[in-house]
Amino acid sequence: MKTYFPKTDEIVKDWYLISAEGATLGRLAAQIAMMLRGKTKPTFTPHTDVGDFVVVINAEKIRLTGRKIDLKTYARHSGYHGGFKAVNMKTMLEKKPEEVIRLAVRGMLPKNALGRKIIKKLKIYKGAEHPHKAQMPKEFVYKEVRGA
Repeated sequence: MKTYFPKTDEIVKDWYLISAEGATLGRLAAQIAMMLRGKTKPTFTPHTDVGDFVVVINAEKIRLTGRKIDLKTYARHSGYHGGFKAVNMKTMLEKKPEEVIRLAVRGMLPKNALGRKIIKKLKIYKGAEHPHKAQMPKEFVYKEVRGA
């Protein structure tokens, strides 16, 4: 029996809407990463982009557990001497809550050209409004599952 690989013209990409209100950051990011990658589909192929588009709204209402809001920092370096910058989670949530979710999801995707292509299908917005209403045939609202 031959292994089935979906061709690019056979792949159907849906649009999903996720509300981040009250959702835990890591659990939400894992759910989003699976949808972007296409792992929720029976036609999943590791080396091909078969995932869906995901629109996240209410990014500023994300929930964090423990003391992450005080202790977690986002660091970057420009490459120049003295070019190290660090921002804590509290400041990042106030200024750019979209970036907090984007970085969490990006860390769960492959670190190669496929991962860079997949992250472009993620659209994150601060409020409840988004410009992708025309692309939304179905609505998916994230609900956290407690216990298991």
